Amino acid sequence: MNTTVETVTSVDGTRIAVERTGSGAPVVLVGGAYNDRSTMAALAATLAPDFNAISYDRRGRGDSTNNDHDFDVNREFDDLAAVIEQADGTASVFGHSSGGVLAIEAALRGVPIERLAVYEPSYIPASARTQPGADLYERLIHLIGQDRRDEAVTLFQTEAVGLPAAMIEGMRASDFWAWFTGLAHTLPYDVALHGDYEPPASRLATLQVPTVAVDGSQSPEWVHMATRAVADAIPGARYITLDGQDHGVLHHPEALRPVLSGFLTGR
Repeated sequence: MNTTVETVTSVDGTRIAVERTGSGAPVVLVGGAYNDRSTMAALAATLAPDFNAISYDRRGRGDSTNNDHDFDVNREFDDLAAVIEQADGTASVFGHSSGGVLAIEAALRGVPIERLAVYEPSYIPASARTQPGADLYERLIHLIGQDRRDEAVTLFQTEAVGLPAAMIEGMRASDFWAWFTGLAHTLPYDVALHGDYEPPASRLATLQVPTVAVDGSQSPEWVHMATRAVADAIPGARYITLDGQDHGVLHHPEALRPVLSGFLTGR
């Protein structure tokens, strides 16, 4: 399996690390919060026999730099556009969680996306659960400015992800907490992508890109509500639930392969 690592320069001069695996039609893989291209590697390898799977480090993550000191979320759309331009000028895109929201918002802004697949895009319908505070973005920036990474991760996990305090304490004792805190400085981008967190039905109704919205049967009901809302709002979009899966589907890429392969080839 052929894998290469390249660099693409975004509009503001930020260097984005891009990894290509396999050959065929290009599909860009976009990770959500706490993800970089390494967490997409298993899915890329799974798709590589049939596609040119392209993963990248979102700005400030992995080997990518970040020339933006104001957390301007528009820079994220520039980055994805630059990755697609280097790929072939157009590509299909798969986005996981807030990476799905990034992909949707990029498509709404005219980034050339042929087909769009999203897994549990992390909108939060107000009818489903308590939404994050309107000032979550500002509070995260304040904590990160003071290098209070542990507090920033705890705040994000509590309000944006909706985890109970006891579960967060258990996570803090685990080995991967250091991974979370190491990427805490990128969390304002994930928050800013969502606007008020409500699925933007009227805007989604204008999207003309073939879309599939996927969730896992073991995920919380509010996640199903958000994913269904996206599928219901986008004209012609399909909604699929993967039996036995939850938000950690990237650890089980073989579960995604049939859905993505069929959809991305127009079947």
